[in-house]
Amino acid sequence: MSLGRSLALRERGGAVSLSTSVVGRRHFSAEVADELLVRRCEGDYAGIVELSMNRPKARNALSKNLVDRMEETLAEIEFDTSVRAVILRSATAGMFCAGADLKERAKMAPEEVGPFVAKLRRLVSSFANVSVPVIAAIDGAALGGGLEIALACDMRVASDNAKMGLVETKLAIIPGAGGTQRLPRLVGPAIAKELVFTAKIINGSEAKDIGLVNAAVEQNENGDAAAGAALEMAKSIVPNGPIGVRMAKVAISKGIETSLETGLAIEQACYAQVIPTEDRLEGLAAFREKRTPQYKGK
Repeated sequence: MSLGRSLALRERGGAVSLSTSVVGRRHFSAEVADELLVRRCEGDYAGIVELSMNRPKARNALSKNLVDRMEETLAEIEFDTSVRAVILRSATAGMFCAGADLKERAKMAPEEVGPFVAKLRRLVSSFANVSVPVIAAIDGAALGGGLEIALACDMRVASDNAKMGLVETKLAIIPGAGGTQRLPRLVGPAIAKELVFTAKIINGSEAKDIGLVNAAVEQNENGDAAAGAALEMAKSIVPNGPIGVRMAKVAISKGIETSLETGLAIEQACYAQVIPTEDRLEGLAAFREKRTPQYKGK
């Protein structure tokens, strides 16, 4: 079942179908499920799905409902072979995600806090583990849990004036959704400790300098420069063999956590998965015939 159809079937539970919309020059079909907008790109951007957090009054803070919707949608994406790349962004320009919804958290009973943090941790891991590449488009503040979600994505693009930080120590707690583990793997333990211990907030340009983001782009007057750059990055992934891209993600993500010897064994196992595919033969035929390959994910 396609992602669009499966979401539309949830209409009774709050999903509302929208007519095809135009965002800038790009055409999308769209569905709304509570606080998450799910948009399938069309035309030259077919194969890309944008997940847009839609809680502007709360700066996209992670509510129970938003966490549930994102988890459900990622599960559906995992089984939709037409999806080649995912972009996580804000539906409102100039922001990303302010982290946990502290107003909602304050109303929780103590026994509710632990299970919710565990659910948030599972969501963050879902972004890391979904088989297709995920790009975080950071056009504004990505703080606390918001940055932890971005850290779990495969790539990050930020506007130069975006703000990023793991600020939990200001609240006498620590990052609880993977931040203490993923940040040092990206920027090194010394810089990670400085950022966490001091609760320092850095901008997009500084994040690029330390390797926290892949690219920092000058913000535009619409406040969505990172989203546009992420879309172009995703577009460059789509023409490549989808099974090859998925296996490359497994090889890199799993291999980096192990010794080189074990990582090479993981790579070998992933390579074995692409050998019997129709796509591999199509790639060789297209190269021989000097044409663009038409991959089917088979």
